[in-house]
Amino acid sequence: MQFNAQQIATLLGGKLIGNPDAKVSDVAPIESAQQHHLAFVTDEKYVPFLKNTKAGVVLVTRTLVCEEQMGTGNSHPSVILVDNARGAMGQLLQLVSKAMNPPKQGIEQPSFICEDVEIPEDAYVGAFAYIGHNVHVGKKVQIYPNVYIGDNVTIGDNTVLFAGVKVYAHCHIGANCILHAGVVVGSDGFGFEPDQQGINRKIPQIGNVIIEDDVEIGANTTIDRAMMGSTVIHKNAKIDNLVQIAHNVEVGESTFLCAQVGIAGSTKVGKHCILAGQVGVAGHIEIADNTVFGAQTGVANSIRKPGTYMGYPAIDAALWRRAVVRFKQSGQQH
Repeated sequence: MQFNAQQIATLLGGKLIGNPDAKVSDVAPIESAQQHHLAFVTDEKYVPFLKNTKAGVVLVTRTLVCEEQMGTGNSHPSVILVDNARGAMGQLLQLVSKAMNPPKQGIEQPSFICEDVEIPEDAYVGAFAYIGHNVHVGKKVQIYPNVYIGDNVTIGDNTVLFAGVKVYAHCHIGANCILHAGVVVGSDGFGFEPDQQGINRKIPQIGNVIIEDDVEIGANTTIDRAMMGSTVIHKNAKIDNLVQIAHNVEVGESTFLCAQVGIAGSTKVGKHCILAGQVGVAGHIEIADNTVFGAQTGVANSIRKPGTYMGYPAIDAALWRRAVVRFKQSGQQH
């Protein structure tokens, strides 16, 4: 698929400096881009690459450069100034992705769909999928091969379940969600209680999982059903690969959970939080809105004050950095 600079500028509402007919058919980082590539600059450290890049077209955040300094000769790329180059690139890639991977329609065979389930004409069910009793499938839903959907599940409009997703009975998935390969929604929470003989007895997990609209869940992530009530992932949350969310957890709106995060049962994570890679969160605590945890932070107690935290136990990030310096100094003295 090929675009020229003028088409891209018009689509993104940007200001074009240079050749409007410069054509690109792929994307690449600015430092390695060639003539047929579209690149972008969102940070000052990449601005020097504008002088010598071979990219055909470059998206640049307008606050990073002075228009008068932009070259217009044949040796210079066509530059498109936008308010946010990364956001503009994302907008463009969404359009390209849709063109490269158009939605599928129809029901492939062999697959099993219970007779009381109605599949909309504009939806897709891949081969070897299983859809249980009383499942509601929304419009334009994409169910890829080898997906399992248990009884009484609801799937909202435009949601995509990639290959191998498993959704246990009674769970709800909202509209415009994406569940990547291997996601498991609604497996039993880790609930056991030892009896008088010390034998661990299973506590039945009879709740469900509710995933609201516009949530994306990465590959091989698991979300446990509640013991009673619901485990809830609120709208627009984005969850990375290999994340474990335990029973009765609540994840707030627009919160990011990065790879290998683990959240123990009945914990409530607020809105607009970021949990970086391998953050571990204890159970039965609360985390305030707009809280950020650095990689491998251990959160043992409730966090009431928004801020950035690091270390174990989690403390203010600035204090943690000072403490690390002291640790290093202490080690050098010995």
